[in-house]
Amino acid sequence: MAVKGPKRAFDLVVAAVLLPLTSPFVLLAMLAIRLSSPGPALFSQTRVGQHGVPFACHKLRTMVVGTPSLPSHQAPANSVTAAGKVLRKFKIDELPQLWNVLKGEMSLVGPRPCLPTQTELVDRRRQLGVLAALPGITGLAQMRGIDMSDPKLCAETDAEYLRGASIGLDVKILLGTIYRT
Repeated sequence: MAVKGPKRAFDLVVAAVLLPLTSPFVLLAMLAIRLSSPGPALFSQTRVGQHGVPFACHKLRTMVVGTPSLPSHQAPANSVTAAGKVLRKFKIDELPQLWNVLKGEMSLVGPRPCLPTQTELVDRRRQLGVLAALPGITGLAQMRGIDMSDPKLCAETDAEYLRGASIGLDVKILLGTIYRT
């Protein structure tokens, strides 16, 4: 499923509007990150993209430098910085992914991109045809509180989203993600 037409146009317009509107928050977050822990404020990590192709997913750093590259649910609890806890709670750490949307590597809504090492999730998504879609900054699974610790349920929820995908559903998921915080 290539993202074309109205969904891609929606992604581009919303990302292009949100990027300048959210840039003051991103700059303040970057300052808070730099003041609260050593290391860069921005973080790029290889994730599984459309058709299983790896890409660099951009985020604000919420963990201490040197934390192993693990799924969030497997990372040590003490690896999240004080600033990182706040950034995650309000989803501010995800805002740099608007660049990924503009570059065509991600969509606003879709299956959350996983790490290449999450082979069970990648395999299940491949079986269900989920890898045909662009990954999203948020998705139906996230709105429902389903994380990647249950690969089967996560992949099935991603497939459910793709069966009913529409701009209306994307708006509902975006709003649901914002108000879930």
